[in-house]
Amino acid sequence: MADKRTSDTSRVKKGAELEVEHLAEMTDVTPKQARALLRKHGADWQRLRDEAEDLNKDD
Repeated sequence: MADKRTSDTSRVKKGAELEVEHLAEMTDVTPKQARALLRKHGADWQRLRDEAEDLNKDD
């Protein structure tokens, strides 16, 4: 049973990393910024895009 939990956890991490990469590519933010936005806003993609645009304006 421990093996199943380990594999489930690794799948979640891989999926989260794919979201980070996708957000970073879509919005031209760094992966670090993308991770922070995803932690803060979850899967609210409209809000994620808006926040990422705001970050880009600040640069």
